[in-house]
Amino acid sequence: MKRLGIAALLAAAGLALAGCSEVTNAVDQTNKAATKVGACAEALSLADLNPDPATIKERAADKEKRLRELANSVGEQNVASALTGMADSYLQVQKENIQDAGKIADWTKRNLDRLDALRKVCA
Repeated sequence: MKRLGIAALLAAAGLALAGCSEVTNAVDQTNKAATKVGACAEALSLADLNPDPATIKERAADKEKRLRELANSVGEQNVASALTGMADSYLQVQKENIQDAGKIADWTKRNLDRLDALRKVCA
């Protein structure tokens, strides 16, 4: 009788632990989703859709840094890759002579393409 009670207690403990594991997994998934949503929302707000040639270079370094931080914070590789692509775009802007209207238009087009890729993986 005593063995039956111990067996029942162990079985109950096993079920409780299994339930804890499921709850932990659910919480982890929720946290990952929240991180993804937050990273995507912030990245979309950083995007320059109509860049000001006078300030784009000075703002690009901060945007590049923040996009890389966001890429490192998300667990999904496709989202991280899209964020890194956007960061690379801001790195490119820092290296180019972006005062030329044609170069600004080209950069804006590439940036919109990368932004579209981000939107797709964030959906």
